[in-house]
Amino acid sequence: MKTVLPDRQQSLVQWVSQATGINTFGVKVRLRGNDLHILCEGTECPQRWRTLSDLLQALQQTGLDILTNNEQPSIYQVFVYGRRKGEQRPKWCHRVYLNQIDKHLEQVEQALLADSKKSIQSGGALIVSNESLARQGNPEAIARYLSETLSPLGVSVQAKIKPYQPKNSQAEENRLWIFCQSSYSPDASLLAEPIAQKLRDLKLSGYQDAVIVSQVSGETAPDWLLRVDLTPPEVMLKEWARWGDVQAIARLLTEVLSGLKVAVQASVKESTLHIFCTPAFDPLGTAAIPDKIVCLEAILPQLEAIAPQGILAATVYGQKAGDKQPTWIDWLALPAAKHPAFATSPLDLANTGDEPAIIFLLERLLNPDLDWRLLTGGIRVLLLKKNDLLHIMCDAPVCPGREQVASKITQFIRQLKILGIMGVRVYGRRAGNKEPFWHYGLDLEHRQRLVPEATPEFAATSKYVNDLVTSETSEPILRPDLTTQEVQSFVTEVARDWIATASTTAKKFLLRSQLFTESHQSAEANPDIQGFKIALVWGTLGLLLTLQTDWVLGRMIARTTPSSSKVASVTLPSSSEHKASLTSGKTQSQKTPFFTSTSKTKSPPNQSSVFNASEFTQSDETPTKNLAAAPLKEKATATAILLAARSQMPSFNVRQLDEQLALYKQRLARTGSPPDVLIIGSSRALRGVDPAALSKALATQGYSNLDVFNFGINGATAQVVDFVIRHVLEPSELPKIIIWADGARAFNGGREDITFKSIAASAGYKQAFQKTPTTANSNDLPENQVSSGEQKIKEEKQEISTYEAVNQSLNQALASLSTSYQNRDQIKSLLQKQLLLLGHNQTVPSQKQLTDGTSDESTFQQAVDFDGFLPLSIRFNPARYYQIHSRVPGNYDNDYKSFQVEGEQDTAFQEVLQFAQSQKISLVFVNMPLTGDYLDPVRRQYEQQFQQYMLRLATNPNFIYRDLSQQWLKANDYFSDPSHLNRFGAYEVSKKLANDPMIPWPAK
Repeated sequence: MKTVLPDRQQSLVQWVSQATGINTFGVKVRLRGNDLHILCEGTECPQRWRTLSDLLQALQQTGLDILTNNEQPSIYQVFVYGRRKGEQRPKWCHRVYLNQIDKHLEQVEQALLADSKKSIQSGGALIVSNESLARQGNPEAIARYLSETLSPLGVSVQAKIKPYQPKNSQAEENRLWIFCQSSYSPDASLLAEPIAQKLRDLKLSGYQDAVIVSQVSGETAPDWLLRVDLTPPEVMLKEWARWGDVQAIARLLTEVLSGLKVAVQASVKESTLHIFCTPAFDPLGTAAIPDKIVCLEAILPQLEAIAPQGILAATVYGQKAGDKQPTWIDWLALPAAKHPAFATSPLDLANTGDEPAIIFLLERLLNPDLDWRLLTGGIRVLLLKKNDLLHIMCDAPVCPGREQVASKITQFIRQLKILGIMGVRVYGRRAGNKEPFWHYGLDLEHRQRLVPEATPEFAATSKYVNDLVTSETSEPILRPDLTTQEVQSFVTEVARDWIATASTTAKKFLLRSQLFTESHQSAEANPDIQGFKIALVWGTLGLLLTLQTDWVLGRMIARTTPSSSKVASVTLPSSSEHKASLTSGKTQSQKTPFFTSTSKTKSPPNQSSVFNASEFTQSDETPTKNLAAAPLKEKATATAILLAARSQMPSFNVRQLDEQLALYKQRLARTGSPPDVLIIGSSRALRGVDPAALSKALATQGYSNLDVFNFGINGATAQVVDFVIRHVLEPSELPKIIIWADGARAFNGGREDITFKSIAASAGYKQAFQKTPTTANSNDLPENQVSSGEQKIKEEKQEISTYEAVNQSLNQALASLSTSYQNRDQIKSLLQKQLLLLGHNQTVPSQKQLTDGTSDESTFQQAVDFDGFLPLSIRFNPARYYQIHSRVPGNYDNDYKSFQVEGEQDTAFQEVLQFAQSQKISLVFVNMPLTGDYLDPVRRQYEQQFQQYMLRLATNPNFIYRDLSQQWLKANDYFSDPSHLNRFGAYEVSKKLANDPMIPWPAK
């Protein structure tokens, strides 16, 4: 089968064939990075020097850049190979530097003349290596030098010199830029240290640093940047020696005395430097002891020029290696003995807060291997004091690991006890990046969490998370001798017996109806006509029963309709009165005394009654606290319903999602841009973070006019949040910071995700995936979502449409015949009330209690404001709450059923993390507060698993984790039920988030 070469390769092959006279079938070319590889083969191996002579003469006349297109990288060197056809390895190989073709030609001519003698005569041309040319600072030579290492990896190199203006200097300096281009995205950690070592080996002068830019071919933006410190090793050694580093001093003295064949070892004891001079090479022990005068004359000027910090004197010893006693000793006074500024040790300076001393000690701590630091530049430390915090940035060609440096730094700073420093923030990044890859924080003392006036350059983004501390529960134990396993085994046995009995009874009943038979009995070939008669009788009876039930329900609704209207007219003032009560703490406190005095005149002195559950009045035993909260805003329920009905987007089978999306789209249309902060999550976010309170609190911290929207959805899990962020909303509709307020329940991969299943079965879900290819990369979609969203749409679209049409027509026909179908909502409400009365006939709450929210919170579920927030004024009172609601322990809570953080919820969360990182969105997860009454031992165990899971993920860039789960375990007034905040708790959470210095709030 004939292989057709690309036009560029065809032209190169034809050019090589014409130059060497070798048939085109015997020529193969390959371009890798900046290297061109040419293979010449034939029935007999082509002669090396003759082939090279022909190629070099052709290269003199024709530039290779003419034969390649403009998009290809420049060619710096050519590798020519020769072999016989059929052989695997080439017989010879020759490297040609294109900038030294004349010297190569001279070498080849000498080789041709001496070919008969099989040796190259002396006096031929000397080929200068790329490294020697690169040391002179020529950018093209530097690029050729680096291409020797990078071209085998398929990376081409180009070097340029660009002037830049340093911040601290008026003189303009040069900066070396290295541009790397490849057809793939090489890992920065793969190239960082090799490039840094290569550049530092050159010992370039005139450059402080170099910037490495990696870019994929065809892309406009660089893939990553890397800064390489080009400070010469001698300068680095002198800088550390100036601070009294023993290794650096010994290295410098060794270089000075190496010409005298003297080896140097050094140590420091009590501000005195001890220097031991021994013969550099003495395997037989016959070498002479170093001369005292010569050694002192070489050492003294060096020590005076260095003036090591904190070292007052030096003692110099002359001896043979291995001798216990020195042959001669001398003492030298150093500059620190005369100048008090040099006498203080670096550690004492660091204790006073001296930043250069702290930087030196930290860099010495993080760079124990001096050779590695001189080779690559090592880990550099940047320091910044901000109020009572010390911010420390660590960068290196490869980002230092958090486990590698964070604990060392914090332990060292804790030992220093710097005055005025109450906390440390440590960051890590790759040299050349502006933002940190990871962050770590530690408070040395208890400090007030206030947002600083200005953000540090290497922006602090997060802080440590408090460890969970378990405490004993106050819940009484009726049988302490019973274990959990015994209780579970007893319940299992009882359930098994009950299921067996129920199955037997149901089976006997179905067999007696003669509509069913035993499964093991063989069916008759000719069915009995008696079976059809029985089926017809039962079907007729069922139809008559259905018609009669419909008629009875219709009559019941007809009787109750007038009275219902009267009740509605009576309760309307109550609801308006309730709405008026939800104003602010101040207004509420002004109205309370009037109702309190009235209750005292109508009630007996010892009666502890409460008028309603919204806390207009309280008994004297439970005095009301006036809690702060943001003023209530206008409700948006009617507007949301209307907007959702008019929306062209199909429903998601979750009414609240439809209405929240409609409100969000209206906000986008009104402002023309997404809000500055988006709050998302389940009902714990919906009720737990007040946008108005958050915006006001941020304004007091200097972040004025921030637009905040609450996109909370009841029952939202990680899958639901992932779907909303990545598929419902466009990237342009998202802000630069998302507050995800929720808890462990939303990440339980062991329970059934009812909310997401309802969404996945909706028409809106299918349409969201139909538009996905135009807005996101299909590779980013989970496989299960792709199959359910695209394959089902293509294969079942027509079938679903036909089914829906038939179903709708049947519903319309039955509705016209039924007397109760039109009033089905009233029937449902009536049945619910009757069941509630039957279940609580001993303690039946008053109608007013049912309407004001304590017993029935469903009336408030859709009463959100135009910021998407659901404000509830109900205060959790365990004594009243558990009279109406059952107390469900954690091991019977469906939200924690088969609890595990791995699974589909974890997969969805990972997708959100990757999406946030790709869109440069800061994602802040807030573990919302819970009551101590809710956190029983089982739930505490699950919460600990969730904490560990979040701590593992807290190292991801652009992700911040904040834990408030145990903030108010006993503050029941901040909650509407055991696990949900009311508007007073939401106000406190909003203030706490606004005052958190680790959250990167956007500034307008």
